[in-house]
Amino acid sequence: MSLHIIHIDSLDLPELIPYRTLKRPLEHQQQGIFIAEGEKVVRRFLESPLTAISVLLTEEWLAEYRSILEEKEEAINVFVAKKKLLEEIVGINLHQGIMALGKVPAGAAIEEIVKRSQQSLCLVALDGIVNAENMGVIVRNCAAFGVSAIIAGETSCDPYLRRAVRNSMGNVFSIPIVYAGNLAETLKKLHNESEVRTIAAEPRHSSTPLSQFDFPETCCLVFGSEGSGISKEVTKACSDRVMIPMRDGVDSLNVASAAAVVLYEAMRQRNEQRTTLNV
Repeated sequence: MSLHIIHIDSLDLPELIPYRTLKRPLEHQQQGIFIAEGEKVVRRFLESPLTAISVLLTEEWLAEYRSILEEKEEAINVFVAKKKLLEEIVGINLHQGIMALGKVPAGAAIEEIVKRSQQSLCLVALDGIVNAENMGVIVRNCAAFGVSAIIAGETSCDPYLRRAVRNSMGNVFSIPIVYAGNLAETLKKLHNESEVRTIAAEPRHSSTPLSQFDFPETCCLVFGSEGSGISKEVTKACSDRVMIPMRDGVDSLNVASAAAVVLYEAMRQRNEQRTTLNV
């Protein structure tokens, strides 16, 4: 591939508009683009198969990243600037002098993911997750605990929003994202046609305590909005309900924290089941 290296002393070029509009995430979403910022996130992006459009960095970072950039198949504009100029974008030293612009990949097909699962599948479905920071941390949790794919419901924000990408620490680049136009119907179809247990994480007295629930090898864990939890329609579509026992006076955990707890237990049990079967 070819690198088009451009040294700049201003941010006025039309190609740099996405970097200048970081606080207008809906525009980026409509254009099907995303911003990666920070050394680790940009590295994970460039090492992934996702398409890069451009990179904005300092001379020092160019020296370190040139070999990675040259391995990409697509042509990439590489804008090189002084770190002081880059800091004008956000007003503080946030992005470590390196940012990248990429194309949001097409959503994955849930049917293909189930088909490839070979009877071992852990999915996460998200209903009403509108806070991008929480979305990013949930994605990071999913990567940590071996989730096969994430189903983003129609009321959830996009995992490729800038703050979500940043808080995922770039792990969003390694997990397929399924965009569900109707999450409740998607969950019903998973359960009825593919025999996937759909498990709602709901802090209710009628839910099974986490330590007493037997997680199956094939399942989809459902997490709801930061304020009101999982919607009634989506809850009704789930085959099971599980809860994290807590002390009186505490209504619930932050959704990202709750996801980490539930995913850890699901992974622990599923790994234990495999070990037992292999003995």
